Amino acid sequence: MNFKKWMIACMAVLVAGTLFFVADTGHAEAEHDHADEVGLGHDEHGHAHVDGEAESAVAAEQAHADEADDVHDDALRLTLEQRVRFGIVVTNAAPGTLKNEIRLTGVVSFDEDRLAHLTPRVSGVATAIRKTVGDSVKAGEVMAVIESREVAEAKADYLAAKARAALAEKTHRRELALREQKVSSEQELLDAEQALAEARIALRLSEQRLHAIGLTEPAVAALDDRHDEAISRYDVVSPIDGIVTSKHIALGESLAPDADIFTVADLANVWINLAVHTRDLNVIRKDDDVLLRSVHDGAEARGRVAMITPFVDEATRSATARVIVDNAQGRWLPGTFATGFIAKSADELPVVVPRGAVQNIEGRDVVFVEHEGAFEMAPVALGRSDSASVEITSGLRAGTPYVSDGAFQLKAVVVTSALDSHAGHGH
Repeated sequence: MNFKKWMIACMAVLVAGTLFFVADTGHAEAEHDHADEVGLGHDEHGHAHVDGEAESAVAAEQAHADEADDVHDDALRLTLEQRVRFGIVVTNAAPGTLKNEIRLTGVVSFDEDRLAHLTPRVSGVATAIRKTVGDSVKAGEVMAVIESREVAEAKADYLAAKARAALAEKTHRRELALREQKVSSEQELLDAEQALAEARIALRLSEQRLHAIGLTEPAVAALDDRHDEAISRYDVVSPIDGIVTSKHIALGESLAPDADIFTVADLANVWINLAVHTRDLNVIRKDDDVLLRSVHDGAEARGRVAMITPFVDEATRSATARVIVDNAQGRWLPGTFATGFIAKSADELPVVVPRGAVQNIEGRDVVFVEHEGAFEMAPVALGRSDSASVEITSGLRAGTPYVSDGAFQLKAVVVTSALDSHAGHGH
């Protein structure tokens, strides 16, 4: 009996132990399965931790290597061919001179001494128009043709006077010959001489009338005594070489003698009229050297103050300084704005660079410095400036090689690369 009880107790313990083992094993497998679901087991978690530390170490080592190289990822490396194509010039930063300049604003204007307003000078009807705005013309070139009764009458008077003068000459020669032969009287010869003088005067007056309405010497010389359709023709010709800047004439239009039908401007020279404030009138003088810069396209030219008006405009409270500029290339367009710089003194400063060496990228003023064959952007602080140069107060030390010419091309490369990078991320 006691033996049976002992066996039953042993079996109960064995069964309980088996159930506990099975339950514990299932729980462990469940935990293992859950770990598999999130991607990490205990061992795998340990390995992941080790891998993360390794990656951090590699990154730190790479960063250290980059710092050792001292060349940033955004540094630009160019081939020799690219440097030449971009016009890259590297210069060591150095002290320089900045001019104390008076800055004046102004407007490009026509040279009014080479500006022609064309009027027909006679009444008539436009029968042909040969030029329009923007066309080039030469002095003496026909711009329009007008049919005019007034011109016909003036030409007819001239031709009649020319015929009378010719007849008077012939009569005078005959009377002179007869007088030598004592056939005619002295009075008849005197009458012939008077008639010849009057005929010549009438011819000169009729010729001057033709010149007054615009006919040139060759045009008058080409007239004959034939009364055909050309006698009423009047050619409007340009008095100067230049460009047609305005046109107010239409085919078939009836024109008055004082109608302003064309304007021709000789643009070989232009005037740049600079506004001079009253505070600068005692400083700026005639013949002062002036650096001029076009607001239109940045074109530059040098000239001298040709004239300063002896009065102040009531509206602007400024006088006008006129500079005459050679415009053979046609870059200075009348009506555009310009800036004039007149230097009066200069100062020496620790670091001065050309204005073009400083570029603004993403709101920062930078220069491109060269390091181990690559170009890096160096943020700088700017100080004073003049028309050509700018002071660097920080960010660029004297002796540092930087891009003095071609910085704009490097900026274009940087901006283009940034746009391409953003486009790639967007994709």
